[in-house]
Amino acid sequence: MNLALFDFDGTITNNDNYTMFLKYSCSRMRLVVGSVMLFPVIIGYTLKLISSAATREIIAGFAFRGSNIDDVMEYGRQYSNEILPGYIRKTALDRIDWHKKKGDVIVVVSASLDVYLKHWCEKYDLDLICTGFETENGIITGKYTFGDCTGKQKAQRVLEKYNLADYETIYAYGDTVEDKELLELATIKFFRWKEVERIPLSADECDKRKNAV
Repeated sequence: MNLALFDFDGTITNNDNYTMFLKYSCSRMRLVVGSVMLFPVIIGYTLKLISSAATREIIAGFAFRGSNIDDVMEYGRQYSNEILPGYIRKTALDRIDWHKKKGDVIVVVSASLDVYLKHWCEKYDLDLICTGFETENGIITGKYTFGDCTGKQKAQRVLEKYNLADYETIYAYGDTVEDKELLELATIKFFRWKEVERIPLSADECDKRKNAV
């Protein structure tokens, strides 16, 4: 039996669902206020002064702090059913089906949010490791439970849940430098749907490869 590890946004999908879900689920007023209050954060991210992981957590904190987790989860269910199908790559579904026919364990490992990924993964009977909200008495605190599931944390959380020695072959699929550590776990690596021996070392190298595709 093999283990197949899939990044979600940009790998299984052809879009950024994190941003789209915020726009889908947040009120227009909160989006307008947030665009003003968080403008320095966006500038910091654009200038590479703030990491993408930190930027995501700050924005999500502002967007969902004080919200009922059940309400946000329902938005996630609707988003998963109504919006996500239009952005799923056929290549990804075909590959997932290929792994299923081989009897492999398939895991989505993503920095995206569990409130919509949970529903999508349940539909396809896939395991899930991703970013989740911290709650108190059913209310979102604005923080993540285990931090942003990206980079080193992707690999760390896979190793916490799975014993790689139990699997004959480890496959991994990613599309950005944030998937570097995830791909390093694999014996067979795919970067932007091309099998590679070496993974990109930097965001600049990722961009060069993207432009070359």
